Amino acid sequence: MTLSKIIQLMRPHQYIKNIFILLPLFFALKITDTQLLIDSIIAFVAFSLTASAVYILNDYHDIDEDRKHPTKRDRPLASGDISKQNGIWIMVVLLGIGFLIMSLLSLKATTILAIYLVMNILYTFWLKHIAILDVTIIAIGFVLRLFIGSFVTNIELSMWIVIMTFLLALFMALAKRRDDMLIYLDTGKKMRKVIDGYNLQFLDTAMSIMASVVIVAYIIYTSSADVLARVNSHYLYLTSIFVTIGIMRYLQITFVLQDSGSPTKIVLRDRFMQFTIIGWIVSFGWILY
Repeated sequence: MTLSKIIQLMRPHQYIKNIFILLPLFFALKITDTQLLIDSIIAFVAFSLTASAVYILNDYHDIDEDRKHPTKRDRPLASGDISKQNGIWIMVVLLGIGFLIMSLLSLKATTILAIYLVMNILYTFWLKHIAILDVTIIAIGFVLRLFIGSFVTNIELSMWIVIMTFLLALFMALAKRRDDMLIYLDTGKKMRKVIDGYNLQFLDTAMSIMASVVIVAYIIYTSSADVLARVNSHYLYLTSIFVTIGIMRYLQITFVLQDSGSPTKIVLRDRFMQFTIIGWIVSFGWILY
């Protein structure tokens, strides 16, 4: 067991998803508040450590299935680079540190973290085998990240931010299931039992619906009277260009390139997607700040 294998087991590349913890600060125009930013970053670290523990639990439970997967078989537990016993010890330590750090910031945020943990335990052992509910749980996880950021900074969340986050996460989760379906159709191997509850037509239709609703919801948000009054600008709707392009690119990656197995890796590797996200952040930040 080496340090590099422990880091691989923790899946730090997945931490990019935890940036949602910082969104309440960004949308509230308080990203320049040093103390709130520090608190949000500390919450980011605490949540990331807890999320790593959840990933280890999932790898431990799915070790037999992962050994059949073309890429997951190289994970430390599935490959045998880290023993099951050591994996459990690492998980316990990460959980302890994560909850300790979060408890020092906010009891409400710690409660949300506990809900996230319980939800993922249920997901690992039961809920992920129920079609539709499995992707819904993933989407709720992103919403919980928002609430942690909200409680740590005492910033009230906009209902539109919650709605759009849920829909966007659901869209990406469906794309991930579609990738599992393609592997099954190509190899005859079921990477997940829940695949029995899906087919390509359903996943394609559901993704198209979610993509459309996300774009419409964002346009409504950026053109709503209360948001325009709060940001003191009538140009926020222009940022919807980047949102639309980003969604279209993700659809292209899913339907044309057929490579939507890891949303995190798409964001980290796809230059088109990266420039689109940067364009959105810069334009949104310029208008807000």
